[in-house]
Amino acid sequence: MRPLPQNYVLWLMMVLGLLLLGGCSTAPAVTHLAAVAPPVEHYIIGPGDSLEIFVRDNPTLSTTVPVRPDGRISIPLVQSIMAAGETPEELAGNLEKALGSYIRAPLVTVIVKSFVGAYSQQVRVVGQAAVPKAVPYRSGMSLLDVMIDVGGLTKFASGNSAKVIRRLHDGNEQTIPVRLGDLMNGAIKYNMVMQPGDILIIPQSLL
Repeated sequence: MRPLPQNYVLWLMMVLGLLLLGGCSTAPAVTHLAAVAPPVEHYIIGPGDSLEIFVRDNPTLSTTVPVRPDGRISIPLVQSIMAAGETPEELAGNLEKALGSYIRAPLVTVIVKSFVGAYSQQVRVVGQAAVPKAVPYRSGMSLLDVMIDVGGLTKFASGNSAKVIRRLHDGNEQTIPVRLGDLMNGAIKYNMVMQPGDILIIPQSLL
C-alpha cells in the first residue's frame, strides 16, 4: 500500500481538530442552563388556613387545626404557637422545638389542607365582582384566572374602569388601569399577569 500524501494527512488532522473544538464549545452551555433555573416558590401560611399536623409515632398529638385570625395555632402540649408568616417546613421545625420539652426527638410534618395565605400571598378583589373575596395567589396567575375565581362581573360593574393596585418593592403603590369588560368579552389582549398582594378594584357603573 502506498503511503498517504502529506497534504492529505495534514487535512485530516485539521478536520479532527475542528471536531474536538466543536465538542468542547458545547460544554459551557449546560452550566449556563443550570445557573438560570427558576427559583422554587414556598407557600406562606396565613390566617384562615387549615393545617394537618402529623407527629410521627404520636397519634394523640397529630391533629388538624385552623390558623386563628391572630395567626396562631394550638395543638396538644403546645397551647399557642405562631403559624402565619411561616412556611410549612418552618412551622414543623418550630413545633419540633416546642414538643422537644415533652417527648424525645419529635418528628413533625405540616400539610396545608385548605389555604387562604398571608395577605402578601393573596389577590384581593373588591367591588362589583360576583363574589368579591381574597384569592390565594398561584404561580403564573393571570387577571382572567382571578375573574374566573370570583365568578365574573355583576351587571352593575363598570369593568373597563377597573384598576389593579400593586405595592412595589420600594414601598410605593402603582395603579394599573384594566379593561375587565373587554377581557370578559373575549379580548384576551387585555389579560395581564398578577402578582401576590395585588388588589383588584371594580367600580360600579354610574349609568
